[in-house]
Amino acid sequence: MDKDQQFLEFVIKSLVDNPDDVKIHRTVDEMGVLLTLDINPADMGKVIGRQGNTAKAIRTLLRVVGMKNNARVNLKINEPVGGRRDTMSATKTVEEAMEGLDGI
Repeated sequence: MDKDQQFLEFVIKSLVDNPDDVKIHRTVDEMGVLLTLDINPADMGKVIGRQGNTAKAIRTLLRVVGMKNNARVNLKINEPVGGRRDTMSATKTVEEAMEGLDGI
């Protein structure tokens, strides 16, 4: 396992309540290193943080680790199935949204 992946695994597993669910996939191409993170949906808030600050800090630290190893490192956090984006459909029409308000 590469240093960037080891670092990310250590940080994420230290943050979450379900460390056994942490999976990191590493790919390398001409753009650099891409670390793709899959975690338990219940741990998303801990990894993202308020206004994304925790995720931003992790990305910054990964860039530093990458610079030390002469590589450009990026982090992608996969949205879990059934996450907030799945439940917040942005494709509703005004009429569909108003239907839900009839009982109020």
